Amino acid sequence: MEQAEIQDLIFAYSEKMKGKKKLKEKDIIKKIMADTNEDKAVVKTALREMINVGKLMYSYGGGASSVEIPSEEYLREKGMLK
Repeated sequence: MEQAEIQDLIFAYSEKMKGKKKLKEKDIIKKIMADTNEDKAVVKTALREMINVGKLMYSYGGGASSVEIPSEEYLREKGMLK
């Protein structure tokens, strides 16, 4: 499976869970591995790449980190959106 396809699945899952549950990195990796039978390293690389380019972001709250889709305000602040 192509990296872009894996990233599309990650984004779709993150979008589906937005507002319902704070997703940890391992939650996303386990779900995508189960859906695609891809190796953990492949899924993790795809997820990290999405975080590096700003398509997803880490958020911290209550002593735990989670991965979520950034808001438009955050993207504007970081200069990724005009």
